[in-house]
Amino acid sequence: MGFILFLIVGGIIGWLAGLILGKDVPGGILGNIIAGIIGAWIGGAAFGSFGPSLGGIAIIPALIGAIIFVFILSLILRSMRRTSRNH
Repeated sequence: MGFILFLIVGGIIGWLAGLILGKDVPGGILGNIIAGIIGAWIGGAAFGSFGPSLGGIAIIPALIGAIIFVFILSLILRSMRRTSRNH
């Protein structure tokens, strides 16, 4: 049950990061889960573990990390689209 809760929380965090930035996370639900989990890792590494925790994920650092990850991902994808249009 803990692993399923971890995936659900990761998905919600990835979805919220996309909403906050106004960007769609590629890959739908799976992309949101991945963005949330990677964001939790980035946020935990950069800011530590503080604030409320759910499913083993500290919500505030995970959300900040997911926002950073989604922003960087959107920059990379935009750059790739520009490059592919020019060739």
